[in-house]
Amino acid sequence: MTQYLPPNLLALFAPREPLPHLKQLDALPWEKKPWPYCGVSQYLSLFEDPNETPPATRGETKEERVARKMHEREERHKSTCESKISNWDPNSDENAEGDPFKTLFIGRVNYDTSESKLRREFEQYGPIKKINLVMNPSTDKPCGYAFIIYEKERDMHGKKNKKTFNIFNVVLQLYIHIYNIAENL
Repeated sequence: MTQYLPPNLLALFAPREPLPHLKQLDALPWEKKPWPYCGVSQYLSLFEDPNETPPATRGETKEERVARKMHEREERHKSTCESKISNWDPNSDENAEGDPFKTLFIGRVNYDTSESKLRREFEQYGPIKKINLVMNPSTDKPCGYAFIIYEKERDMHGKKNKKTFNIFNVVLQLYIHIYNIAENL
């Protein structure tokens, strides 16, 4: 059937040129004589003296390396915690405002909750001086907790007696914010 193809297509099926003839090697690889073996006695003077060599050191196993790194991490964490505790002064915190006895901490606040919603829910127990809904400074999104400063201390304690609060179907945590009450911690 290929006889009926046009010449331009028949040129595609033309056989290639034969491979060029290469001259035969002088001997096959397995027939060649291998290089002769020689001793190492002439190189013994270059070796180091066994009496002067330091003793061999034992390498660290995987378990020992994991334990060492964990211990180093714990030490690093302890040192950073100690330095942060020594530098921490609750009385010089610029974000802490008002009397800590009148401040109520609210946790698990829904991210969609606004200050007006918190004011409406918590103002029924007494007049509120300020609401601080904590925001992430880099993204300006809420962090999920807030501080409410009441005008009177007994209003805040009246609120503490109610254990559960539902705002947007989220149960809130309520704590008295007294971390900066003690002068010397």
